[in-house]
Amino acid sequence: MVNMEAETHASPHERLSPSLKNTLLVINCMVLSIGHCGGPLVTRLYFIHGGKRVWLSSCLLTAGWPFILVIFLATFWFRRATLSDYTAKLFNIRPRLFLASAVIGILTGVDDYIYAYGVARLPVSTVALIIASQLVFTAGFAYLLVKQKFSSYSVNAVVLLTIGSGVLALHTSSDRPDGESKREYVLGFVMTLGAAALYGFILPLIEFTYQKAKQVIDYQLVMEIQMVMCLFATLFCIVGMLINNDFKAIPREARNFELGETKYYVVLVCSGLIWQFFYLGAVGVIFCSSSLLSGIIIAVLLPVTEVLAVIIYREKFQAEKGVALILSLWGFVSYFYGEIKHNRRIEKSRRAEMDLP
Repeated sequence: MVNMEAETHASPHERLSPSLKNTLLVINCMVLSIGHCGGPLVTRLYFIHGGKRVWLSSCLLTAGWPFILVIFLATFWFRRATLSDYTAKLFNIRPRLFLASAVIGILTGVDDYIYAYGVARLPVSTVALIIASQLVFTAGFAYLLVKQKFSSYSVNAVVLLTIGSGVLALHTSSDRPDGESKREYVLGFVMTLGAAALYGFILPLIEFTYQKAKQVIDYQLVMEIQMVMCLFATLFCIVGMLINNDFKAIPREARNFELGETKYYVVLVCSGLIWQFFYLGAVGVIFCSSSLLSGIIIAVLLPVTEVLAVIIYREKFQAEKGVALILSLWGFVSYFYGEIKHNRRIEKSRRAEMDLP
């Protein structure tokens, strides 16, 4: 599916056939959905049952990057052993792109910490509605960095999703957890909003990096970029853990975890893996389409996360959440309806050009 707003610049995925690109887009949307819905729930599970290490929690958001390395090693061995492709390289990323990815990774590490701080203080439903404001920041920074052009349908989607998150904000005053001071709640709210703004900047920055990379961007290289980003984000958080003495506190915290010591480590491992789905899906959607679509999907998944939080953690489900769900689905349909119309128009123009003598 060709993205109407990103069409004005050289696309890093022009070599892909439309069917392959659509398939990759659908797969990445599914991967992003798993990570975005499951990640906050697992992270909140850690804090609800006795976890208190914010640096540890932030580190887990990107600590699953070795999962990508395992995929690379498997595909490299397959190409060498089965396809006899002895010219294949394990990594194709060049120093210039490696450095850019490392910088984005450090920014991601900062975002991880302030996000984890917010999750530690706020209910999942409140965190989700604040993160929905990320779409506004993504749209603004996409306009500034990658000269994103907006159709009436994409503007309508942004407005509807923004209104949906605003409607959800009507019930935040009743969401403060028991035993938490107003100061802690407000600080968690501000930190989560900051995380939304920073990641709203990171998504277009990734797309900008694709545009300015002086090498062909294929899907393998996208995964390499993601791995480098997560590596440096993890290193940033590990430094924070060392300063905060988190490594010494982990065994004690595991023994006191309400669900048991074994489940404590299971929660940590699951958190790292599920969040890796989120980041892989996000950069994959940017590769196949645009940072704006990635932001829209994240916003659309907001009500899903809300519903899951209500079912799993028995959080309140007010009428505002139902209204937000309808507005989110409306915005999502609006965006893709505009995509379909635009693709049909392009196909019609191509056929007309072919009919010319």
